[in-house]
Amino acid sequence: MPQIPSLDRRRFAKLIGVGAAYALARPQLSFAKSVTGEVARAPSVAGVVRLSSNENPYGPSPMALKAMTDSFGLAWRYPDEHTDMLVEMLAKINRVNRDQILLGDGSGEILKLCAAAFTGPLAARSERAVTLARPTRGAALNFRPGRGKLIVADPTFEAILNYAGVNGAEVVKVPLGSTFAHDTAGMLSAAVEGLMYICNPNNPTASITPKDELRAFIEKCPRDTMVLVDEAYHHYAEGPEYESVIPLIKTHSNLIVARTFSKIYGMAGLRCGYCIAQPEVIQRMRPHQTWDSVNIMALAAAIASLNDPDQVNNGRRLNRETKDFLASELAKIGLKYIPSEANFVMIDVKRPVFPMIGALRQRGVQVGRLFPALPNYMRVTVGKRSEMETFHEAFRSVIA
Repeated sequence: MPQIPSLDRRRFAKLIGVGAAYALARPQLSFAKSVTGEVARAPSVAGVVRLSSNENPYGPSPMALKAMTDSFGLAWRYPDEHTDMLVEMLAKINRVNRDQILLGDGSGEILKLCAAAFTGPLAARSERAVTLARPTRGAALNFRPGRGKLIVADPTFEAILNYAGVNGAEVVKVPLGSTFAHDTAGMLSAAVEGLMYICNPNNPTASITPKDELRAFIEKCPRDTMVLVDEAYHHYAEGPEYESVIPLIKTHSNLIVARTFSKIYGMAGLRCGYCIAQPEVIQRMRPHQTWDSVNIMALAAAIASLNDPDQVNNGRRLNRETKDFLASELAKIGLKYIPSEANFVMIDVKRPVFPMIGALRQRGVQVGRLFPALPNYMRVTVGKRSEMETFHEAFRSVIA
């Protein structure tokens, strides 16, 4: 696990130390010290098992919790220093330059920025084209600002479809293949000026598009088509056929990769994400962003999370163990799910799922929403072992 360089660690300690000292000097802020342990992890609704949003049930790193508490004393400051430090860390970890990183209010903001910058009504052709250099390949990427279709898999994470629709763009849906991977050939055949969205691992299916297939797809994409690969669930993917495409950014000026701290880092409620792309692409996206959209508490927690060597490894292990338990329980009643490389599963319930979602809710268990392209599949977040036992008990009663 990458570690914060010693200089950054000292800078971070100094910044947080200022906040802690300020909190001590202002007793009315001392409530922040209660945000630890079970208080921080208390469920939002007592008695309800929430397996509907692909959250990490184990919460943030203890180091992140401490950093959040200390940062209360810095609430009056703009987050400039913390922003710079997180960008510096992410650049070093991912072996890119600082100007290739753009932070966002969760990866959801990154998706919104991409829709704003690269999709819109194709009818308006009078806009000046923007040319982005492709330094190591000789070709250039030409696109019109805010002009182009959005091409996505069906089903996939819907947020970017909504953002592009509001922006006036046409949305083209290409059904997933028989193995629930992206139909890259079908998406290429639909390729036009605009934006391709690849969620890998995909939400809601938890399936992956194999690395060789995805690499070939990126190579073949037209220069005037931006490719956004959403790697929100990257840390949970352990199969040999999965691979991040961040290394390809160096030679592909039309590639953007989005990441988030919401999943394995347990920060869904704090909202912190980022993307990596070539500098010209980052500059194309930046004008659409709200200034200081990531708050100082989220930045402090993200910095601390990256320096915790156990957070990712423990998250993977616990997710794997509980997912294996769920698989064994489902096998006992003759049900399977799509092979999962994420912290959720898509169960084939062999009947319309919508009534079952409501029946489970009546029993105090929340599962994922209906995905019309897969009407007989139920998306279930992998929670703690006790939560999965509660789910399975309710699930058995519903299918009975």
